[in-house]
Amino acid sequence: MTRKKQFGFSMVETMVSIAVLSAVGGIVMSGMVQLMRTQGSITNRTEMHTSVRSATELLQQEIGQAGKVSLGPPAANVSLASAITSGTVAFTLSASDGSTPTVYAGEALTVDLGPNQEVVTLATGSGASGTALFQNAHAWGAPVNALGAFGTGVVPPTAAPASYTNGSTATVLKLYGDINSDGNMLYVEYTCVQGTPTAPGTLYRNEISMTAASKPAVDNTMILLNNVLTNPNDANGNAVPCFNYQVKPLGSSYCVTDVAVTLTVQTQNRDPQTGVFQPETKALLNVSPRNVSEVYDTASLTDPMRAQPMPASVTALLP
Repeated sequence: MTRKKQFGFSMVETMVSIAVLSAVGGIVMSGMVQLMRTQGSITNRTEMHTSVRSATELLQQEIGQAGKVSLGPPAANVSLASAITSGTVAFTLSASDGSTPTVYAGEALTVDLGPNQEVVTLATGSGASGTALFQNAHAWGAPVNALGAFGTGVVPPTAAPASYTNGSTATVLKLYGDINSDGNMLYVEYTCVQGTPTAPGTLYRNEISMTAASKPAVDNTMILLNNVLTNPNDANGNAVPCFNYQVKPLGSSYCVTDVAVTLTVQTQNRDPQTGVFQPETKALLNVSPRNVSEVYDTASLTDPMRAQPMPASVTALLP
């Protein structure tokens, strides 16, 4: 009698196969979970880097542009709107593009060309009009320029050696000028509120016209970063501020020729692998306000008039 051939697996073989399949599936799932956690970590850090990089790039651009003086838009040619005589006289400026030039008391203007050219300091000034003592008479259409830059384009700090009243501090950076190089004179404050991992702080940016009567209080519409931490101490155990300044004397005042910016931030979400927020410190050690640095060299060596004084409207915005 012949025995029929049997097909399939025995119970033992089936159990062994299931065990092997479960082990392989577990390894694959573990790898996928780890991959997802790694991807989550990368996404967290990428978002953090993107936000802090955007903020520091804006800081770098505006610090570099601080102190620029403009009478109007870059393409506008500014000139006298009428002929004037010598002596202390009133004048009005006009711009070739139809915009309204802006002058202020104390500003030094270079008027006319050739042998008739002179530099006058405005006794009064508002909008496109002012008064000044002219040594020469000037024809209608004589070109007018505001050369140089604001020596205090980055407002010197309250700390020594500058000890500038209501100046910049370790947590508040104050700057002004034609920040966007579009002819609009602006006053900008960066306020750095440092926090802890459980209660992170905020970096604010407050921008208003340089001639505004007052500045608005800091609010949530001005937030650049909302995950700011206290900076780690340096190698000597000293606290590291958000903003640090290199100050040099300029005439009877001071100017800031370099700004160091240090910001520590953390990820918006906890790291999937460690379960904690991941910190990162971004440092810009030598950001030079090029307009201020240039006028520092020029005013120190050849022409003190190139260092334009701070407008009264800016002084009123500092507190």
